Amino acid sequence: MIEGVFDYLYSLWFIEILWAFLIFTVLITIGGVLISLSVHFIPVGGAPAAMAQATGVGTGTTQLAAGAGLTGLLVSASVSLLTNSFWLILCLGAIGSALMIVIVMFMANIVYVYGVGCTPASGKLQRDPVTKDRQDIYVSKGTEGHGIPTICFISGILGGLLGGFGGALIFELLYIYASSGRFFDPITAVSLAVVLSIALFFINAVIASYNIAGTIEGYHDPKFKKWPKAVIVSAVMTFICSLLCFFAVGNIGGIL
Repeated sequence: MIEGVFDYLYSLWFIEILWAFLIFTVLITIGGVLISLSVHFIPVGGAPAAMAQATGVGTGTTQLAAGAGLTGLLVSASVSLLTNSFWLILCLGAIGSALMIVIVMFMANIVYVYGVGCTPASGKLQRDPVTKDRQDIYVSKGTEGHGIPTICFISGILGGLLGGFGGALIFELLYIYASSGRFFDPITAVSLAVVLSIALFFINAVIASYNIAGTIEGYHDPKFKKWPKAVIVSAVMTFICSLLCFFAVGNIGGIL
C-alpha cells in the first residue's frame, strides 16, 4: 500500500519535470526561430554596400545580426539583476537590440549621404513603399542602390525587435533554469545564461546567413521569401541545442 503511494507520487513528480522540460525546450526553440527570422529583416549589403554599390549596411549578415543580438542580451542580463519581471526583460532586450540597429543604420546613412555623396535608394523598387517617393532616378549607374532608404530602415527596426526578443527569451529561460535548483548564485547564473545565449544566437544567425547567401534589403527583397527554410533548420538545431543546454547546466551545477 505504502509502496504504491510512493510510486504514484514519483510518477507525478516525473510528469511535472517532463512538462517543465518540454516547455523549456519549446520556448527556447521559439526564441531561436525568432532570431533566424529576424536576420532576414535586417538590411545588409556586405562588401558592395561598403563601397556604396548596394543597399544596406556595409557588413556581413551574421556580424550585424549578432551585434544587435549581443546588445539585447546585455540589456536583458543587466535588467534581470534588477527585476524579476519576465515580460519587462524580454521587451527591454528587444528595444536594446532594435536601438543598436537604428544607430548603425543612421550612422551608415550619415556616411553615405555626407561622406560618399549618394542618396539612399534601392534599385529593386521603383518607389519606396512607405514614402511613395521615386527611387530609381536616384540609383547610380552600375549599382544596385546605396544607403538605407526608409523601407529598409523600418525593416531593420523590425528585425532588431524580433532578434532581441528571441535572444532575450532564450537568455531568460536559461537564467531561470540555472538559478533554480540551487545550481548557481545569481551572478554565475547570469554569466552562464549569457554565454549559452550568445552561442545559440550565433548558430541561428549563421543558418539564416547561409540561407540568404549574400545581401538582402529587408522584407521587400525577393530573397526574403526563402525564410521558411531557415526557420525549419533553426527550429531543429535550436531544439537539439536546448537539450544540450538543459543537461549541461545541470551537470555543471552539480560539479560546482
